Amino acid sequence: MKLNIRRRAKKRLPERIKQPLTLPVAPNQVWSIDFMSDTLVDGRRFRLFNVMDDFNRESLAIEVDTSLPSLRVIRVLEKLITQRGKPANIRCDNGPEFISHKLEEWCSDERRQITIQFIQPGKPTQNAYIERKNGSIGREVLNAYLFYRLSEVREQTEEWRMDYNTERPHKSLGYLSPIRYADKWKQKQKNITLENSN
Repeated sequence: MKLNIRRRAKKRLPERIKQPLTLPVAPNQVWSIDFMSDTLVDGRRFRLFNVMDDFNRESLAIEVDTSLPSLRVIRVLEKLITQRGKPANIRCDNGPEFISHKLEEWCSDERRQITIQFIQPGKPTQNAYIERKNGSIGREVLNAYLFYRLSEVREQTEEWRMDYNTERPHKSLGYLSPIRYADKWKQKQKNITLENSN
């Protein structure tokens, strides 16, 4: 019948500058954010939105729901900023929630001025700190338990997050937990300030 069907053009990602994985020297310099997904026993899919401070590998939030659009991501970030101050940079992949104009506008607002550092597609090593954390959540929570309700996932992930932050020693942090490492850094900064004032 010689009907012409319009071809759907592939969406092209904007060119990303390669961002090497650097270790911040203070809290709130770089937060890494990423998503995971799994299913409940009844087959319903759910997602996890993870936020961590790269400085001390502290797990700042694990948000769980069936849908986590960009506005929900922003709400989680706003809550964290109220609690602990804003990050200078946010490192993330090219997921649809992260390349949305809403998140970009929110970060570039003159009150925030947060830089989004996108990793290159297919280069998870550029976001290695949170990828490692995702692996731990996968092994120790998602693969270890059967979940019937989202409330169970939320309860288990929050319990895991608190243990991860307060009790678990990290080799890269001199075998200290994220919270103890941050406390040690704060004490060191306080001592430096006292020495400079004397």
